[in-house]
Amino acid sequence: MTGVPRDIPLKLHSAIEMASALLDLPLTATQREALALELTGPVRALVAKALAAVGDDGPVRYAVIDSELALRDGEFEESTFAGCVRRVGLDVDLDSPAVVLGERLRSTQHDVVSTEVPDSTTLGITVRPQSLDCWRWWLGSLGVAPSEVTTDGNTAIGAGSCKGVTVNLRGEGVPDLLVDRAAPRLMGVIAEPVAP
Repeated sequence: MTGVPRDIPLKLHSAIEMASALLDLPLTATQREALALELTGPVRALVAKALAAVGDDGPVRYAVIDSELALRDGEFEESTFAGCVRRVGLDVDLDSPAVVLGERLRSTQHDVVSTEVPDSTTLGITVRPQSLDCWRWWLGSLGVAPSEVTTDGNTAIGAGSCKGVTVNLRGEGVPDLLVDRAAPRLMGVIAEPVAP
């Protein structure tokens, strides 16, 4: 998920410095810095608004962990925030352990693509990890045994348990990460750790 850049003050300062030099403006370094800091808030708001508008026009990406379970359990309330889809069964309490865990992961982890809560103790979560280390973190955090993970096309699938919630984990693009890592290791780009 793409968010508002954090280095806006630095970029603003550079742009103001360049503009003051090109236009021969009589601004001191302190004035340029103060101006950059003062403009940071409005510029961040403009960037966030532009990003939200772009996100609203694009297709919504989501994944259902177990479509048979979803059909069997009935209707879902669906919402999208920052490109992440949340589906919660209509009869599921929003204070249930599965919803709370799903919300915590959605709000703190940028890899989350979608969450689905068919009942109060089951969470389906689809992630798009950026690296193998990220995928390992997901496996460890959600109690998924690496030996139990299977692949289906370009998706890795596993089940685990976290905080009393049964978790069905889908990792989009994980098989590609596994394939891509082997070639650089063979070419010597990725060094294997050396035992002391």
